[in-house]
Amino acid sequence: MGIAGPGDALAEWETAAAAIRLVRAADPEIIFCLSTNGLELPERAEELAALGVSHLSVTINALDPRAGKRIYQYVDYRGVRYRGEEAAALLLERQMRGLRLAAKAGLVCKVNIVFLKGINGDEIPSIVKAAKNAGAAMTNIMRFIPVEENLFYGIPAASEEELAALRKNCAAILPQMYHCRQCRADAIGTLEHDISSRWTGDPEAGKTARGENTAPRLFAAASSGGVLVDEHFGRVSAFYVYEYSGGEVRFRERREVGRFCGETGGCGRHERLGAALAALEDCEAVLAAMIGEAPKLALEKRGVAAYVSYDSIENAVRRAADRKIQNCPETTASEQIPPKL
Repeated sequence: MGIAGPGDALAEWETAAAAIRLVRAADPEIIFCLSTNGLELPERAEELAALGVSHLSVTINALDPRAGKRIYQYVDYRGVRYRGEEAAALLLERQMRGLRLAAKAGLVCKVNIVFLKGINGDEIPSIVKAAKNAGAAMTNIMRFIPVEENLFYGIPAASEEELAALRKNCAAILPQMYHCRQCRADAIGTLEHDISSRWTGDPEAGKTARGENTAPRLFAAASSGGVLVDEHFGRVSAFYVYEYSGGEVRFRERREVGRFCGETGGCGRHERLGAALAALEDCEAVLAAMIGEAPKLALEKRGVAAYVSYDSIENAVRRAADRKIQNCPETTASEQIPPKL
């Protein structure tokens, strides 16, 4: 069982502790994990161990207060609101002290780091070293995902290659977590086998008041980093698969396929096209910045629509789902938006 927010469990400690005790009473063998920003961790580390919490994740995004003040607007601590470098320095001191105490108390500690290009990228190896020295067992470097109206929306997301290179560099310091997925508070199952849609107990739960089936429907996106639909169908080595249900869009998995087009053209690797088609045949549609006529027709023969888009994956999935519900044809050539404008 994991307690991860929204909000911070240690800021509502009495509620979180009561929940842990209730679950422990129902299942003495359950494994507990708790995530925190670390501000209240020094006072709670031993209590967490006493309650039987065995795994802890602490998010530490900066060592340099100059970078920290660009990440955190303010820190509220014991009735006082701190800002700027003072806030960042206070938070870091609390995080590192709490991490050391938690590791000493016997918790398996992981440090989460959000990779913010242009803000903390250069110091992430130093964060990993500090985490190791404080007793962390591993770190999880995560790509920042831009969201509209978020203060960091203008920051570009790191590419798969950039993230992989950073993780590889830091793996020489401390073991890295590579299987992270976007978190959902309602997730049930395992990382590779989400069974949330089946956990209702109500055979009618997949239908709306209009009788419309809202069971999850899968859409695959050709994306360079899991944020935008911005790649040619034939030039990606993996597709990001999202599920759409009841108006909600959720990341499901990343499916590896062999690219069948070369960097400068030449999409004649038909055996690899077959592998891509087989990997996507349970999807309702494929979204790509560009797609050739041959793979589009091959997809359609398998009942998979092909839509051209250049937008966030979530927006593109919603539009594709609407098209499928309304039985609209695929995007015409005049609607295509050139990639990377």
